[in-house]
Amino acid sequence: MSTATTELTPLQRQSVLRTLKTPRLLKTELLAGLVVSLALIPEVIAFTVIAGVDPRVGIFASFTMSVVIAITGGRPAMISAAAGAVALVVAPLVRTHGVEYLFAAVVLAGIIQVTLAVLGVAKLLRFIPRQVMIGFVNGLAISIFWAQMPELRNVPWMVYPLVVLGVAIVCYFPKITKAVPAPLIAIVVLTAITIFAKVSVPTVGDKGELPDSLPVFHLPGVPLDLQTLKIIAPYAIAVAFVGLLESLLTAKLVDDITDTPSSKTRESWAQGTANIVTGFFGGICGCAMIGQTMVGVKVSGGRTRISTAFAGIFMLLLAVLLGDIVARIPMAALVAVMIVVSATTFDWHSIRPSTLKMMPKSETFVMAITVLLTVITSNLAIGVGAGILSAMVLFANRVAHLVTVERTPEGETMIYKVNGELFFASSNDLYTQFDYAQDPERVVIDMSDSHLWDASTVAALDSIRIKYEKYGKSVEIRGLNEASQKMQDRLGGKLS
Repeated sequence: MSTATTELTPLQRQSVLRTLKTPRLLKTELLAGLVVSLALIPEVIAFTVIAGVDPRVGIFASFTMSVVIAITGGRPAMISAAAGAVALVVAPLVRTHGVEYLFAAVVLAGIIQVTLAVLGVAKLLRFIPRQVMIGFVNGLAISIFWAQMPELRNVPWMVYPLVVLGVAIVCYFPKITKAVPAPLIAIVVLTAITIFAKVSVPTVGDKGELPDSLPVFHLPGVPLDLQTLKIIAPYAIAVAFVGLLESLLTAKLVDDITDTPSSKTRESWAQGTANIVTGFFGGICGCAMIGQTMVGVKVSGGRTRISTAFAGIFMLLLAVLLGDIVARIPMAALVAVMIVVSATTFDWHSIRPSTLKMMPKSETFVMAITVLLTVITSNLAIGVGAGILSAMVLFANRVAHLVTVERTPEGETMIYKVNGELFFASSNDLYTQFDYAQDPERVVIDMSDSHLWDASTVAALDSIRIKYEKYGKSVEIRGLNEASQKMQDRLGGKLS
C-alpha cells in the first residue's frame, strides 16, 4: 500500500475544491453519489426490518451519517450509513425496550467511539495481519453475494433475465463510455423495461414505506438515570466496537483501492460524532457500508467527500420527493449491481492453486477461518476477530519452536547457550531443556543470543535456578541484554 510520501496522480490528489472547479470531476462525484443512494435505499430499509424499526429511522440515519462523515471523516469517498452489522446488535434492545432506548444507545455508542479515538484505538489496525485483511475482503464479497439470494428465490421468472441483463450492462457498458456510471444505466434501463413492458417483479417499494418528511432534532425519550444506562450500555459498547472495526477495515480497503492514505484516528472520532448526531435526529446506529462504498469508489469512480455527502442527500430527496418513482425500481437492477460488486471485490488471486501452494498452511488457515466465520455469522467483526486470534496463536506457536538450547561441557562447568526469543509460549519448554541431575556443580546459562519478553520467561529462569539448587548446584545467568537484564533484576526471585 502506498504511503503518504508516495507521488500521487492528479486523480488521487483530487480535492473537494479542485472537484468543484472541474465540471467533469464534479459530474463523476454527483453521479457516484446518486448510484450509491439508489443502492442504499432498499438495503437500509431491509436493515431497519432486521432491527424492528420504521424504515424512516434507517433513511434518516443514513442521511445524517453521510453528511456528518463527509465533513468530519478521515477517509474521503467512504460511505457510512445504517448498516446491517450494527442493526443485528440493537435488534434485541428495540424488541424489549422500544425505539427511544435505541436512540439513547446510538448516542452513547457515538460517545464511546469518540473516546476510543482519543485513546488511539485506530493505531491497533497495524496489528491486523495481511491474511486477515484478505479474509475480510473475501468474506465481505461472499456476504454481499449471499445477501442477494433472498431476492432470487420464489420470484417471478422474469427476475432472472433482468438480473443477467443488469450484470451485462454493468460489466460491458464502460467499454462504450465511462461518462455515466454503468450501475446507473443498468438501474434506468431495467426500471424502464419493467414499467413500459408492465412486468410484475419485486420492487424497492415492496421493502417498506418511504418517509414523506425531513428528520428533526429529537431528544431520546428515556429517563436520565442509572437504570437507563444499565439497559443501553451493553448494546452501545457492542455497536461502538463492531461499527468502528468495520469502518476502519473498510477505510483501509479504500486506501488500497485508491492508493491514497487516510487518517484512521480522524475516521474513528468522526464515526462517533456521526452516531451522536444521528441519535439526536431519530436515526438508527451506523458505520461504514462496505458494499455501497465499493459501488461508489470501485464501480462509479467516487473519490471525494462530495460523493459521500450526496449519497445521503440524494437518498433523502429521492425518498421524500420522488418516493413513488424510486419505489418502482426493480430489485433485480440492484441485485445485478451488487453481484458485480461482489465479483470485483473478491481477491481471486488469493485462491489460485499456485498461490495456495506457495503460501504457508498456517496463513491459508487464517484466511479461511476469517472468511468462514464472517459468512456463517454474517458479522465481519466476528470473522476478523477470529482471524486475528488464530493468527496470534499460530505465530506464537511458530516462534516458540525457534528457540534452541545448546549444551557444551567446559571442564567442571556445563555451558547452556540459549538462542531465540523467549516469551510465554517458548519459555514454558525452556525448563525441560536442562539435565539437572547429571550436570556438574556449576552451570552457566548464556543468554547473549536471546531476549526476555515477559514475566513468564523470568519465572522459568527462576524455576531452573531453584531446581539446580535442590541438587546443590550453582547457576550463573549471563549475557542478558540491557532490557532483559532490567526485567530480570526487577522480577527475578519475586514471582514464585
